Amino acid sequence: MMKRMLSAAACLLLVTLAIPAAAQKKQFTADQLLKNNLPANLTRSLPSIKGWADDDHYLQVQKGENGNFVTVSVDVKTGKSVPYTAPATNMPAGLPQPKIDGARNTTASPDGKMLAYTKKDNNLYVKDLISGKEKQLTTDGNTTTLNGYASWVYYEEILGRASNYCAFWWSPDSKQLCYMHFDESMVPVFPIYVLDGQHGYLENTRYPKAGDKNPEVKMGIVNIASGVTTWADFNEKDDQYFGAPYWTEAGQLWIQWMNRDQNQLKIYNINLSNGTKNMVYEEAQRTWITLDDNDRLSFLSNNKGFIVKSDKDGWQNLYLHDMSGRLINQITTGNFWGTEILKIDEKTSTLYIRARKENSARFDLYKIGFNGKGLTRLSFGDFSHDMISLSPNGKYFITTYSNLATAPSMALVDGKGKLIRMIADSKGSEFDSYAIPRTELVRVKSADGQFDLPVTITYPINFDPAKKYPILVSIYGGPDAGTVYDRWRPIGGLTQWWAQEGLVQVAIDNRASGHFGKNGLNFIYRQLGKYEIEDFMAAGKWLQSQPWADASKLAMTGGSFGGYMTCMALTYGSDVYSYGIANASVTDWQFYDTHYTERFMDTPQDNAEGYKNTSVMTYANKYKGGLRIVHGTTDDNVHMQNSMVFIDKLEELGKHFELMIYPGERHSIGANSMNKRIHNRNEAVRFWYTNLLNKPVPAEFQ
Repeated sequence: MMKRMLSAAACLLLVTLAIPAAAQKKQFTADQLLKNNLPANLTRSLPSIKGWADDDHYLQVQKGENGNFVTVSVDVKTGKSVPYTAPATNMPAGLPQPKIDGARNTTASPDGKMLAYTKKDNNLYVKDLISGKEKQLTTDGNTTTLNGYASWVYYEEILGRASNYCAFWWSPDSKQLCYMHFDESMVPVFPIYVLDGQHGYLENTRYPKAGDKNPEVKMGIVNIASGVTTWADFNEKDDQYFGAPYWTEAGQLWIQWMNRDQNQLKIYNINLSNGTKNMVYEEAQRTWITLDDNDRLSFLSNNKGFIVKSDKDGWQNLYLHDMSGRLINQITTGNFWGTEILKIDEKTSTLYIRARKENSARFDLYKIGFNGKGLTRLSFGDFSHDMISLSPNGKYFITTYSNLATAPSMALVDGKGKLIRMIADSKGSEFDSYAIPRTELVRVKSADGQFDLPVTITYPINFDPAKKYPILVSIYGGPDAGTVYDRWRPIGGLTQWWAQEGLVQVAIDNRASGHFGKNGLNFIYRQLGKYEIEDFMAAGKWLQSQPWADASKLAMTGGSFGGYMTCMALTYGSDVYSYGIANASVTDWQFYDTHYTERFMDTPQDNAEGYKNTSVMTYANKYKGGLRIVHGTTDDNVHMQNSMVFIDKLEELGKHFELMIYPGERHSIGANSMNKRIHNRNEAVRFWYTNLLNKPVPAEFQ
């Protein structure tokens, strides 16, 4: 792995050299930063690329003469554009979709002739758009039996929030629906108090906490014409999980199954007529396998085979199988992560993939043969190539790229990696007139010496290495959820504000962030939070050792998992971190849901010591002060129970802390209330002015 290794001295030299230039540049006003009112000529939008007309013409959306948006076809060689009209296709024309009272997750069939949806009775329906007739496909739905509508833990952890609880999938021929049937009657209810009205009320959610009973799930295939459901051959009483199913191009249904411990994955081809199953893929790991990986499988045409993405060798690599499940060969080998297949060229047996490999903080574009030979990096330079648009046959591609020192640009590159021409960059005519803070990426050795942890440091405007600066570390820190990338950060907002006010801003990624693949992630198995906070402490100590650091003013803030890390930093790591704002924090993993928590921790019954060793409460006696706890009262993801138990512990210990409660707010405070969002921001700003900058709070935040 190529690493960008910068010593502290090198960082200081670079920043020091920039001081005279920065001192002569304009700074942004409060109105510009806090009201998103940046100068219009500071940056410019990059072209909107819609795709490709063919291998020699890409499609761009731009404003026409009348101010309306039009699509033009741009010649790769000359750059000249002409109006574009899409050719006629044989795709079925979608019929007008009527509004259906009470319908949830309305989804059109592939042929465009029907709609599928669920209703509040938790049954599955279809509507024929030609006849207008509605057909009810299930009848046993009730408050605890859900057909095609996900139980909470499946929505949050397996199908994902983007699913909006949708748990049904059309077959390619529009004749069948695969759906999940949930019985959650045995799942414990967690009551959330809602303060509306004179008496308020309880919002009861079937929420399985670590070690609790999960919903029982069946996988059904319903024939639209007959209305008959065939159940896949699984026992719903088993302790198990199902991932999102796959319909193949040929109409086969493949279902992902996983055991409760989440260390065994099996994928079955289901017989649609009788529900029997035939295993086509199996994987086991000593720690865990991630089930919510919706691009795990990619199918070749005409039943030629499929490609599996797996981290079983410690990195995210690709494997070619035939349709019976037999492994043909491993395609990629090495430290790939964030692997995404952009194109499968079956004519040339070539894959085009975007992944982090050359540098764990950057994405690149590669091509490689199905046989694992001919790996070629097609993207260029020391940049992260974050948006790639490939021509139909891979003759060209358009890349949008940047790094921490280079604003986003767009370029046209040929299929061999040769830069053809620049298309645009995002720097406006006034870009160089303003003082924009410098951000550097450094690598800091972990305490055990096994990892070079990536850290970004955003220095204040007119940074003076002879002065002492307070440091604010913003953290998430959850598994495979890194935040340190070598890509441009948007100008404006509080980042620019703090740089102008003299605050050093830092992001740190731990060993389980994805930079070190599954090998790094495996360290946290059965001890979620332990190595992460130790890595943040190691990086924190390194920051404190810098000659420009005010070691007494090292702070951390984050939300959700980042709130947990902040609580740990002010307890477990209180010898390093002095201040923190913890938002919507987990404080003990026994209070979080089964699927997420047990993936890393196993159950509390199987790993009591691990749960104790990763609980914030275990280290509350080490807390020295300086923490603000923030939580919404109706948080249905990380229940306020987490903060309440921590508060109770601190009070019993006689510890001083601050508390900010947001009545009626859920996991993202201010998501539905701009006033509360601003209030939360302003109160956090006041905290940092008081504790880090030690100067009056500006009127803009009063």
